[in-house]
This record gives sequence, structure tokens and C-alpha cells, in this order.
Amino acid sequence: MDKKSLEEIAQKMVADGKGILAADESTGTIKKRFDTIALESTQDSRRDYREMLFRSNDAMQSAISGVILYDETIRQKAADGSSLVSLIEQAGAIPGIKVDTGAKDMAGHPHEKVTEGLDGLRERLEEYFELGARFAKWRAVINIGDGIPSQGCIAANTHALARYAALCQENGIVPIVEPEVIMDGAHTAETCFEVTSNVLTALYTQLDEQNVHLEGSILKPNMIVSGTECSTQASVAQVAEMTLDCFNKCVPKAVPGIIFLSGGQADELATAHLDAINKMGPHSWKISFSYGRALQAAPLKTWHGKPENVAAAQAAFTHRAMMNKLAALGEWDATLEKA
Repeated sequence: MDKKSLEEIAQKMVADGKGILAADESTGTIKKRFDTIALESTQDSRRDYREMLFRSNDAMQSAISGVILYDETIRQKAADGSSLVSLIEQAGAIPGIKVDTGAKDMAGHPHEKVTEGLDGLRERLEEYFELGARFAKWRAVINIGDGIPSQGCIAANTHALARYAALCQENGIVPIVEPEVIMDGAHTAETCFEVTSNVLTALYTQLDEQNVHLEGSILKPNMIVSGTECSTQASVAQVAEMTLDCFNKCVPKAVPGIIFLSGGQADELATAHLDAINKMGPHSWKISFSYGRALQAAPLKTWHGKPENVAAAQAAFTHRAMMNKLAALGEWDATLEKA
């Protein structure tokens, strides 16, 4: 493991005012997205959609530091025969890859999930490195509910994240560790704070035990928000304060960057939260975004699978990317959304 190379990649991933585009939806997930615009999900339609995003040069060059790909996408060629990986590299961004095989029901733990994919991961990482990936992502799913999450669920998921991270670094790949505390439910922001604190504390204990080089890793967490069905929703200011309070207690200063997942938040709300957090800086880490739906919902709706809509869809993607760029710098304002 070349620690210096890992550190350099991690620093590029959290370059000022840049974030990560999560374009790693599984075939099943992207089918659901395409269903909303009545478009059939085929190899070609999936490629055309992602190629459209990767060729949005203004957004890619100015606001995107890296792109998380799915196994199919990292192997695909654009319509003109060039690899999708090369399009990302030409825009000055770093190709990455999702390597977990999904969250499955956890035996003996009703309503809890454990993420699988460690078997054969070393060999897959070797291949992904050859295909151009320089960072990877593994997502753990932590549900909040009656009596959950259990310590068993937290322990299993954070241990898997640490094993994955160590294997990535062995192969010259920067690990994004993503322990997502899910928004669904009637829980308060205070409960989210408590659960997220427990999960992050367990995660960094496990990463230490597996000798993971923190300076060559990135954290992709949830923000501290109220459950979707909670009657009183935390304000933007409360979310920012509680999120920073949690991280200052639980995330080591050695970590170069924290890139938030949007987790189902509305586009503008995810941007507002990120901006409020950065306006409270400076912080011990770079704080930016790694959004999927919050960057893609607008361009997908605009595109509708029609070639004549590509330019308008790219403009919609560029607008969201630029708004999040400003939020990553703490320079966003709601009035800019209408401009």
C-alpha cells in the first residue's frame, strides 16, 4: 500500500468546491428511475443517460471531482466507442466503483440489514483498478425502529466496512466508507444523532483495528435529520448544528473529507443543509457532497430518453452541480436557484 498515492487521490476527491456524482445505481434501481419517465431500461438507454451526464463538461470540470460507477458502467463504451471511464478522466474527474453486493436481511435480526460482498473482493478490486477505478464505495444500511439498530447489526456492518476499506487500500484504491442511517421512520433528529454517533464510533474503532490508513479514506455519512414521518422536522440550522456536533465528537481529524449522501432529501434541501454546515466553518475536514438522486432527478425528468432533450437535461444537471458547488464552499443562497 502506497500511503502517499492514497492520500493524493483522497485530497483530489475533496478538492475545494467539488463533490462526487453517485452514478452507481444497480440495474434494478435505475429501472425504477426510468419507470418514472416511462423509459425502458436497456444497456443502451442506461449508457446514453450516463454518457449525457459525463459529457456535461461545465458541471464535470467545475463541480465534480469523481464519479461512482456500477459494474456494468465501468465496462461500457460511449456511442462513439470511447470508454465511459475515459470521458470521466477527460473531464478531470476520478472514476470510482461501487463494490458491495447489496444490503440483505440480517439473520436473527428482524428489520435489520447487513451488507454483503467481501467474498472475492480482493480479486474484483484488482480488476477494477485495471479498468481505471481509483476509489470505491461500500454502503451499510442502518434502520432506526423499535429496539433497533441492535449492537449486533452495528458491529457486523462496521466490521464489513473496515475489512472492505483495508482491501481497497491494499490495491491502491481509496475507500469511501458509507454507514447510512436511514431517514425512514417517525424518529426525532435527536434519535438520529444518538444512532449516528454510535455507528461512527463503532466504525472508527473497527477501521483502527483493521489498520486502515485514515488519511487515505473518505467518509460518506447521512446528515442528522428528523425521520420522514416525524411530526416536527428539524430546521436547516438545527440539522447543521447537530450534524457538526456529532462529527466533531466522532470523526477523527485525520480523515481528509466528509462527503454527504442525500438519502432521499429533496434536491434544494440537501443543498441548503450542505451550505449551512459549511457556513459554520472552517472545519477539521473538507465537507462536500456525494449525491445521486439530488443531482440526477432534475436532468432525468428533463431528458425523458429523447435525444432532442439532451442539452436541456445537461443544463439541469449543471445547475444542480453548480448549486452544490456553492454549498460546498458555503456560498449558496436560495435566490440563486431562481436565477
